[in-house]
Amino acid sequence: MSKTFYIETFGCQMNAHDSEKVIGTLEHEGYTRVEDEAEAGLILYNTCSIRDKAEQKVFHRLNEYKRLQGEGKKFAVLGCVAQQEGERIFEKAPYVSLVAGSASYRNLPQMIERLEAGETRITGLDDRQTDQTFDTEFTVRSNPHRGYITIIEGCDKFCAYCVVPYTRGKERSRTSASVLVEARRMADLGYTDVQLLGQNVNSWRDPSGRMSFAELLTAVGSIGGIRRVRFTTSHPRDFTRDIVEAIDATPTLCDHIHLPVQSGSSAVLHAMSREYTRDWYLERMSWIHGAARDISITSDMIVGFPGETDADFEQTITLIDTVKYDSIFAFKFSPRPNTPAIHMADSIPDVVKSERLRILNDRQREIQREHYARHLGQVVEVMVEGANEARHQVTGRSSQNKTVNFTTAALAAVPPVGSYLDVRITQTLPNSLVGEADSGAVPFLPVQRTPDFVVLN
Repeated sequence: MSKTFYIETFGCQMNAHDSEKVIGTLEHEGYTRVEDEAEAGLILYNTCSIRDKAEQKVFHRLNEYKRLQGEGKKFAVLGCVAQQEGERIFEKAPYVSLVAGSASYRNLPQMIERLEAGETRITGLDDRQTDQTFDTEFTVRSNPHRGYITIIEGCDKFCAYCVVPYTRGKERSRTSASVLVEARRMADLGYTDVQLLGQNVNSWRDPSGRMSFAELLTAVGSIGGIRRVRFTTSHPRDFTRDIVEAIDATPTLCDHIHLPVQSGSSAVLHAMSREYTRDWYLERMSWIHGAARDISITSDMIVGFPGETDADFEQTITLIDTVKYDSIFAFKFSPRPNTPAIHMADSIPDVVKSERLRILNDRQREIQREHYARHLGQVVEVMVEGANEARHQVTGRSSQNKTVNFTTAALAAVPPVGSYLDVRITQTLPNSLVGEADSGAVPFLPVQRTPDFVVLN
């Protein structure tokens, strides 16, 4: 097997960051990454099983790779589908040689060694009770200015619809000291935008007992060179008022909170095992609305959960009217393997689910159109991410995680990717802002450096 690899990643930011860890580990083991699977000796598929038909998509993709099996290539399935399906993957796709869940990536060097020795059925499937995390010993950062830090892995909430506790295992938190060491090293290398990750990031509990989650946010935000700190995804049950207070008090903490609600009905929330009520959630919204800063709120929602009545769905509509989210990610309920909801009677026809999803998205679009209008005339700081040459615009993102497209006629040169500058908003759209570089804007340029491979040990 040639020591080249190709990796394809599906799913959330956690999966994307897991792939950065896998890439770094493989490169440390002497492998070279290629961008074409036809050139790779090892093909890895990092999977997600949150949404419906994830397993079918995996095997469809593997079937596409099958045409390459006669060329001496090895195949590996990683991530949530690997953990969920386990050795059944070998039965469905016999040309796969390695199946590994995310909790076993710490053993990847040993598994690769066995693969090189000719073994054809290697598994890394951990019990969900493992206390070990895959700390970032070797990580390739795919973005030279923005980086992720996983502070907690797994989930103990066991929501009725969610497969994560069964594929990611129990909650395991890293110490505050290890998180801060990684954040400082990233800052020293020129990373200015840091995002703390976890399935329930605010459920993080410092094993050393030194810091609360809010204190950790403040500590990361106080590191010299770091200009923005984000965190995702939070759980309402563990969302405390001091998180809002930390954002108010620390300018480097981004004024954006993603807090999934899933439903506006307490009855549905109870059936989902979400461990909070509509009133509990709205109290947390009142803390955010009462903050000194204008904090953007986004959320996740599920329509058509078993037993959801028209009245329950209407409560979700009234909830978004009350909260006025800047955006939501809404999905139709689909039963996932191993979850309690798979045993519930899915009595709501798909046509009804589709109609509810349409109504929800239409109403949210109206809210966004109205709510984004508050930014008209404001000057916002934008981190430059690229250029839209067709429109002669620069594209970036605000502290509220909103896309901003702007012109730069007031500047002598187009600001480089990774720089920050002030932009005056001249137009608002439902999903983005449009503006002009402020005439007095002087771009903040991050520290320039070349390494894209970061060794953190």
